[in-house]
Amino acid sequence: MDDNKMTTEEAESPAEMCCASCGIAEVDDIRLKKCDACDLVRYCGDTCQQDHLSQHERACKERAAELRYEILFRQPESSHLGDCPICFLPHPVNKNYVVKSCCSKIICGGCNYANGLPNCEKMCPFCRKPSPHNKEEVRRRLTKRVTASDPVALNCMGAIHYFEGDYCTAFKLLTKAAEFELGNAEAHYQLFILYQRGEGVEKDERKKIYHLEEAAWTNGRFDRAVKHLIIAAHLGWDDSIKKLRTSYVDGLVSKEEFAMAIRAHHAAVSATKSPQREAAAKAKAAGKIRWMQIKYT
Repeated sequence: MDDNKMTTEEAESPAEMCCASCGIAEVDDIRLKKCDACDLVRYCGDTCQQDHLSQHERACKERAAELRYEILFRQPESSHLGDCPICFLPHPVNKNYVVKSCCSKIICGGCNYANGLPNCEKMCPFCRKPSPHNKEEVRRRLTKRVTASDPVALNCMGAIHYFEGDYCTAFKLLTKAAEFELGNAEAHYQLFILYQRGEGVEKDERKKIYHLEEAAWTNGRFDRAVKHLIIAAHLGWDDSIKKLRTSYVDGLVSKEEFAMAIRAHHAAVSATKSPQREAAAKAKAAGKIRWMQIKYT
């Protein structure tokens, strides 16, 4: 190995290898833990961390805000929907997909349309279970998945209860869906709506912003809004281009940024296309199918 290259542990300063409160070094059986919020300092235990809080609190909050900002504006590799498990193409962000109640898999509109053609068996294209016969059976299947703490099913049932006007149950289900390690983006957005409108829960501005995960248009912070819209354009969201066009006319976006966003949006949309999805779109335009938004089957 090149002598000039050092591992992360080798590169750490002596101060980082000692407790920020009592100064004890990390040796033998003594293990220090980093501050969860900022990763700037280490402590030998909870007591030292609490004793050092008054000295560290300000720097901790500043670094935590910086880390939050980095996560908030990081360009993801794909949307929260990921890829269709059948055709392995990225899901469009315009919500043309179905959620299968039997396995909670998100199937793109094209694959679902192809699976429903006359020469195909009426079963789930992923787990091969027979298709449900009615809405009651769909609900029973989703309820079974909810019992198994499936985040997709929790979000689906939360949305169903929301549209039925049962906001308290919707809040409980969506909160549970959002608690998973990666969280559920749809659940976070629905919780944002609940906190914004005060439906099933008291209005809470802080929690509303947290669940939205982007305070783009809040308090006139247009610079942050533009960054979010550019991220959305890279994922293929059509409305982001419309909003960026308006921002460009208003002088909030440069010509180079707008051109880059258009190219990225075109590439993202092209990556989601397939013959099956185009056939499904034509069938929808002809009025042959009506499920081309979110549907639970």
